[in-house]
Amino acid sequence: MSDWLGLAGRSAAVTGAASGIGQGCAWALARAGVTVWALDRDEAALAATVTAAADEGLTVTGLACDVTDVDSVRDAAMTAGGVDILVNAAGIGRPAALLDVSLADWQRVLDINLTGYLLTTQAFAPGMVERGAGSLVHVASIASRNPQPGSGAYSASKAGVSLMSQQLAYELGPSGVRSNTVSPGLVRTPMTEAYYQAPGVAERRNAAVPLGRVAGSEDIADVVVFLASDRARYVTGADITVDGGFATRLMGTVPRPGYDG
Repeated sequence: MSDWLGLAGRSAAVTGAASGIGQGCAWALARAGVTVWALDRDEAALAATVTAAADEGLTVTGLACDVTDVDSVRDAAMTAGGVDILVNAAGIGRPAALLDVSLADWQRVLDINLTGYLLTTQAFAPGMVERGAGSLVHVASIASRNPQPGSGAYSASKAGVSLMSQQLAYELGPSGVRSNTVSPGLVRTPMTEAYYQAPGVAERRNAAVPLGRVAGSEDIADVVVFLASDRARYVTGADITVDGGFATRLMGTVPRPGYDG
């Protein structure tokens, strides 16, 4: 059972791989024996990621790629060749109330978080279709179905990712290609680290999660690796919430006298 996931010898492209969840996914796949192409537009951070992976004995190859640029994505796909797995993990956020969000910020979030996922899928999935097998895993968010106030286009972009993945599952299923999403809850990454530097925030966030802690990128990556593997061969069009039970707290916030147990 040394290769329980059956991923050894396969190849994957991971976007947003220079940090956070994308980096965690790249490393987790490499540990499972996958040849990993790490894509990111931040070349300096990408180089650091590749070096850090090598220090752990992992082989990860960096590819500079801007997921909002069609030519950049196509070049990356040509360099990587026919991969078996695509993980879409690139993402940004821009704070703003919807009545105040600038069109530029709104569009930038959608360009990276949603359209970027489409462009990479259009570039990498046709090879999977030709071979009759492949796995697409997209990072969505619990914000896709629980609006996150003050976050501009973020929730809308993640809702789009979720529905896009379901449509891909329907359209590509007959060709043997699966498409699924993972929806993280609270995750401590470089993108969110500033929150945790404020006094008391880390403690309060940990306390808000039934499992008692905020996730690390590895918690999300482990589920991504499962979905990429043949162990999930009959799973497509699905969304797996990876939030430590955080989303279960909603009804507990509503006063119900006599039901305080």
